[in-house]
Amino acid sequence: MNRCHVCVSTEFSQELISEVFYISGKPVFVENIPSTVCNQCGEQTFSSQTTEQIRVMLHNKSQPIRAISVDVFSLA
Repeated sequence: MNRCHVCVSTEFSQELISEVFYISGKPVFVENIPSTVCNQCGEQTFSSQTTEQIRVMLHNKSQPIRAISVDVFSLA
């Protein structure tokens, strides 16, 4: 039985999530990532296959489907 490595819960949901990755210091937004999400604490994990698909997509210079702009704040 799988257990969450954060809270040790055994209840999970399969969801499509979005995540920001930093490639050479540049933020890249990836959406519709298949993920296993802990129902108790919300910890998100990807399969090794999904991780490899993301790595190949981002490092092989795939073209993005669109560009977005974001507001930037700083506490410093």
